[in-house]
Amino acid sequence: MEFFFTSIARSIKLSSYAILLVVLFSCSIFTSTEAYDSLDPEGNITIKWDVMSWTPDGYVAVVTMFNFQQYRHIQAPGWSLGWSWAKKEVIWSMMGGQTTEQGDCSRFKGNVPHCCKKDPTVVDLLPGTPYNQQIANCCKGGVINSWVQDPANAASSFQVSVGAAGTTNKTVKLPKNFTLRAPGPGYTCGPAKIVKPTKFTTADQRRVTQALMTWNVTCTYSQFLAQKTPTCCVSLSSFYNDTIVSCPTCTCGCQNNLTHPGSCVAPNNPYLASVVEGSGKTSYQPLVQCTSHMCPIRVHWHVKLNYKDYWRVKITITNFNYRMNYTQWNLVVQHPNFDNLTQIFSFNYKSLTPYAAINDTAMLWGVKFYNDLLSQAGPLGNVQSELLFRKDKATFTFDKGWAFPRRIYFNGDNCVMPPPDAYPWLPNASSRPTVSLLYSILTILAVSVIVLAYA
Repeated sequence: MEFFFTSIARSIKLSSYAILLVVLFSCSIFTSTEAYDSLDPEGNITIKWDVMSWTPDGYVAVVTMFNFQQYRHIQAPGWSLGWSWAKKEVIWSMMGGQTTEQGDCSRFKGNVPHCCKKDPTVVDLLPGTPYNQQIANCCKGGVINSWVQDPANAASSFQVSVGAAGTTNKTVKLPKNFTLRAPGPGYTCGPAKIVKPTKFTTADQRRVTQALMTWNVTCTYSQFLAQKTPTCCVSLSSFYNDTIVSCPTCTCGCQNNLTHPGSCVAPNNPYLASVVEGSGKTSYQPLVQCTSHMCPIRVHWHVKLNYKDYWRVKITITNFNYRMNYTQWNLVVQHPNFDNLTQIFSFNYKSLTPYAAINDTAMLWGVKFYNDLLSQAGPLGNVQSELLFRKDKATFTFDKGWAFPRRIYFNGDNCVMPPPDAYPWLPNASSRPTVSLLYSILTILAVSVIVLAYA
C-alpha cells in the first residue's frame, strides 16, 4: 500500500513538471508566431523607397507606405515612421511630410537642412496643406485605410531630399532600424531589402519610366505588442433563452479606484463632461465607462428570429470609450453560415475567404455618411445592423452554440469571446451538469449520517 501511494506521489510530481514544460513550450511557440493572423495571413504594411533622381550630394526619393492588410487600418492621430541613417545623411527638404525634430544643424553655415538627426521620425502633413507642399497620397493626417474597405486610400507618401548620402547605386547605403507607430506600438519592421526598381506609367499610357533604385521594408502587426490588455469583447443572447451572456468580468481590466482612481467614469456622474475634458483628449489610453468588463468596445450578437427557411441575427457595437470616435470602423466575423448570407441591412459586406473555398469569414463596415462613424461613449455611441441567413438543412442547427460566431475582430483586434459552456442553450436541452457525481454521493452519505444520528 505504501508503494502504491509513493507511486502516485511520484507520478503527480512528474505530471506537474510535464505540465510546466508544456506551458513553457507553448508560450515559446505562441511568442514566435504572435504577429501571424490566420484570417489575414499575408497582411502587412510595405514601405517602398524609390530613388527618383540624383543631386550633387545625394538623391531625391519618394517613400510610400502601402497597407496590404485587409481589415486593419491606421486611424487618427496617424502613423509616424522612423529609421537610423547608415552614414551621416541629412534631410535637405521634404514634401508631403515633415520630421518631428530638426536636430543639431550647427555645422551648416549656409542653407540649413530640414533635419540633421541620426534617427529622424517623419509624420504626415494635415489636410489643407498648401498645394506646393503636397505630393500624391499625402496630407491625410497619417490616416491609412484598410485594403478591402477603401483601397483608393490605402497608401500614404512623402518626398525626401537626402544629402551626404552618395550619388550612385554603389555608394548609397540603406537606412536601418525602421520603426512604425500607428500611432502607438504594435508594428515590427524588418530590414530594408533592395528590389527591382519600381516602374511608372505616364498618364497617356504610352511611356514607362522607372526609379533609379528601390528598396522595400515590410512591417507586421502584433496585437500583443500593441496593448497589454484586450480592446473589445463579445456578449451573446438569443430568442430561445432568457439568458444574456455578458462579456467575462475584467476582460479588459478591473475597476480599481483605490490604487488607480479615475480608471473609469460612471455614466451617471454629474461631472462627466468636466472629467472627460480634463482627462486629456490627446491621450491614446482609453477612458472607459465603468462596466464589469471595462472594455472600450463591446460587440453583441443576438439570435433574433427563426423562420422556416431563414434565421435572423442582430449585431450591436457599443463604444464605451469617452476619448475616441472610431471613424472607418470595421468588424470581422467568422461563422459557418456566412456562405448562406441572404441580406444585410445598413452595413457593407465582403467575404474574406482566408481558407480558399471555405466561405465562413465576413468583413462588415459602416455605410459612408450614415453609420461609418462610431461615436464616443454616450447615447449615440453605438451602431447596429441585422443579418438574414438562409438555412442549410445539412448543417443548420441552433444546438450547442452553432448560431453564435467563432471569432470577432473589431478594427483588426481579436475580441474576447465568452466561454463556450456559457452560451445560451435551447429550451429543450437538458440542464447543465453543475454538480459532480462524487459530490452528490458525499452529500447523500452526509445526510444519511445526520438522519441516523438524530433517529
